[in-house]
Amino acid sequence: MALPQLLIFPFNGNGLEALDCLGGQFEFIGFVDDVPEKQGLSPWGHKVLSRKAFDDYPDALVLAVPGSPTSFSIRDQIIAQLGIAEERWATVVHPSAQIGERATLGRNVLIMANVVLCGNARLGNHCVVLPQSVVHHDSSVGDYSLVGSGVVVAGYSHIGKSCYIGSRSSISNFVEIADRSLVGIGSNVLKSIPEQAVVAGNPAKPLRK
Repeated sequence: MALPQLLIFPFNGNGLEALDCLGGQFEFIGFVDDVPEKQGLSPWGHKVLSRKAFDDYPDALVLAVPGSPTSFSIRDQIIAQLGIAEERWATVVHPSAQIGERATLGRNVLIMANVVLCGNARLGNHCVVLPQSVVHHDSSVGDYSLVGSGVVVAGYSHIGKSCYIGSRSSISNFVEIADRSLVGIGSNVLKSIPEQAVVAGNPAKPLRK
């Protein structure tokens, strides 16, 4: 039986790391990127195509993983502009990830190596979770959010929509991180955070909005 075809948008760090997560589950067609200078062949021989590829490969699934600490808050807009039908979104889970039987995943989700989703943890649509992060029971990650590597989200906590959680951060029990907030690398979040906040440190403190 033929494997489902897959296009990855864009040709960025998340996209490259997504290749390591495919585990023979997809036939990788190539990257899609809007920057003409990136289009052609990557240094590793992968195709980098324009958005025309979405029409040229109508049966291909799409994994869209844009976003960084500077653009995380507009991931929803970037992804919406692609105009991809819901049924074309792929969810890619690294073979080494451990997903609880009661955990739930949305559409267009990328879960990297050694991630653990415990119990009834919930991931929304369009999320990225980098290697070795853990989301514990009764906790959730909202749509369009990015979770860095080595992050621990304790039980009964909620990360809102379009958030960025820096690598090696810890989110304490019963903490709510409101929409479009950023948690700096290595932070220890003990209290809830309002919308569009930027916090960092141990314990995490507001830097700015």
